[in-house]
Amino acid sequence: MKLQLDFQPKLFTKLRGYNRQTFVSDLIAGLIVGIVALPLAIAFGIASGVSPVQGLITAIIGGFIVSLLGGSSVQIGGPTGAFIVIVAGVIAEFGLGGLMIATIMAGIILVLMGVFKLGVVIKFIPYPIVVGFTGGIALTIFTTQIKDLTGMSIESVPADFLSKWACYFQNLGSIDPWALGIGLVSIVIIALTPMISHKIPGSLVAIVLMTVVTICLEKWAGVSVETIGQRFPEITSGFSFADLKPTGIDINFSQLSPLISVAFTIAILGAIESLLSATVADGVTGGHHNANTELIGQGVANILVPFFGGIPVTGAIARTMTNINNGGKTPVAGLIHAVVLLLILLFLTPLIVHIPMACLAGVLVVVSYNMSGWRTIRSLMRAPKSDIAVLFTTMILTVVFDLTIAIEIGLLLAVILFMKRLMETTKISVVTEEIDLAKGTDNSHHERLNVAEGVEVYEIDGPYFFGVATKFDEVMRNLEPQPKARIIRMRRVPFIDSTGLHNLEILVESSHKRGIEVILSGVGSGVRTTLEHAKFDKLVGKENICSNIQMAVERANAIVGKA
Repeated sequence: MKLQLDFQPKLFTKLRGYNRQTFVSDLIAGLIVGIVALPLAIAFGIASGVSPVQGLITAIIGGFIVSLLGGSSVQIGGPTGAFIVIVAGVIAEFGLGGLMIATIMAGIILVLMGVFKLGVVIKFIPYPIVVGFTGGIALTIFTTQIKDLTGMSIESVPADFLSKWACYFQNLGSIDPWALGIGLVSIVIIALTPMISHKIPGSLVAIVLMTVVTICLEKWAGVSVETIGQRFPEITSGFSFADLKPTGIDINFSQLSPLISVAFTIAILGAIESLLSATVADGVTGGHHNANTELIGQGVANILVPFFGGIPVTGAIARTMTNINNGGKTPVAGLIHAVVLLLILLFLTPLIVHIPMACLAGVLVVVSYNMSGWRTIRSLMRAPKSDIAVLFTTMILTVVFDLTIAIEIGLLLAVILFMKRLMETTKISVVTEEIDLAKGTDNSHHERLNVAEGVEVYEIDGPYFFGVATKFDEVMRNLEPQPKARIIRMRRVPFIDSTGLHNLEILVESSHKRGIEVILSGVGSGVRTTLEHAKFDKLVGKENICSNIQMAVERANAIVGKA
C-alpha cells in the first residue's frame, strides 16, 4: 500500500484570498508577539545553559520555519520552558555538540512521525502523565533560578534537585539583597501588569524598569548587580548578519547511541507541547490544525536550528495565545514575529547586555508558576487512585531523576494500569441450564434456549487479551464435573490477541483429549479473520464456529445426545 504524505502547510492555503486587512491584523499581532517573545527567548536560552543570543536565534530561525511549514494558522514556535531541564542536562553530560546532535535526531523523528501520520496517536498520551511531567518541569525550573533570583555567590550549583536545595541552604549567608529585591520586584511587576493592560507584556515591563534601576544603582550608588553582559561578555560586541550563518557540526558517532533516548524524549515532548498548543488555539479560533503537517514543520525546524547554534524548538502556548488575542489570523504573523526578533538582535544587542540576571530569574519564576498547573493537579485529586499514582510518579521522577526516565516510566505505568482496568471490565459468566436471549439487549421478548445436561456455556464480555485469557482459564478449571460440550459465546468480544488465541488453542486441545467438543458462538468478523489466519478453524472444526447462540446450542445438544 502506497503511503500518501499528509503535508499541507497552512501558510500556503491561507495566502489564497489574503488581503490588506488581514495583513494589518497579522502585522500588529506579529509585532506584539515578537516583543513578548524577546524576554522569554533570552531567559529560556540562559536557563538552558546557552547564551541569550542562542535563545534568540532559536526563536528567530525556529519560529520562522514553524510558521512557514507548520499545520496551524496561528502557532508560534520557539524555545520553551519545557525543554530547559532536558537541554541543560544534555549540555552538562554531552556538551553543546551533543545537544545539537540530539536535536537533529529529534527533528528527524518528528518528521517521520508526521510522514507516518502519528499526529493523532500523540494525543492519546494519558493526561496525568502530561500534567505530571509539566508540573515536575515547573518545579525544576523554579529550583534552577534560586541562585540568580537571590544573587547567591555559588561557583558551581549541583546538578540534581536535592543537592541543589542543600547547597542553597548552605549558602543563605551569601544572598545579595539588591539582586533579591530586583528579582522580587520583577515578579510583582509581571503579576500586576495585566491589571493595567493585557496588551503590554509584564515580563517586558519588568525587564525595562529593572534594567534602568540596575544602571542607576551602579552609576549613582556604586551597587553592582550581575547582568547578561557580565555573565556573557562575548555578546557585548554586538551581532551582525555575518554572525547569522550556518556552521558545521562535528558528529561524534560514539555519542549517537546514548543520545537516542534523549532525542526521543525531545521529540515526544515537542510533539505533545506543539499539538496541545495547536489544539488549544483551535478551541479559541474555531480553526482546525493539521497534526501531521505540524509535526513535519516542527521536525524541519529542529533539524535546521542546530546549524545556527539554536536549541530545540516547539509550539509555545503562551505566545500562540498572545498571537490570537492580538488579532493574528495566518502564519504571516509568526513570520513577522521572527523578523521583529531578528531586528532586535541586530540593532539592540548593546542594550540587552544591561539586563540584570535577577530580573530574568523573576521572569522564569513566573513561567514556572504558570507551568505548574497546580489547579489542574488539585482537580485531579478527585480522579481514580491509579491516575493520581501516574501523576505523582511522573512528577517525582521528573524532579528527582530526569524527564526521559519520567516519560518512560510514566507511560509504562499508565499502560499497565490501563490493562488492569481493561481486564476488570471484561466479564466471564457461566451458564449450565438455560439461556435468556433477551438478556443484555433491548429486546423485551424473553426467548429461552434450553441447554442439555453435559453442556456448559461460557460468555466472554469484552476484549480477549492476555490478562483475560488467564482469568478465563481459571474460571474454566474450577468447574466440576467436566462437560461433554463447551460453548464459548464471543458476541461481545471486539478483538483477540495472540495470548488469547494461544489460550483457546490449549483449551481446545486439552478438551479434545478429554473427549469434550468446543463450539464458538457469535464470532464477529474481525475475530473470525484472526482465527482463520491462525488456522484455528481447522483445529476446532468449521462446523463448530457458529454465527449465533441458537446454532451453537443446537450443535452442542446434538453432540451430547449422540454421546
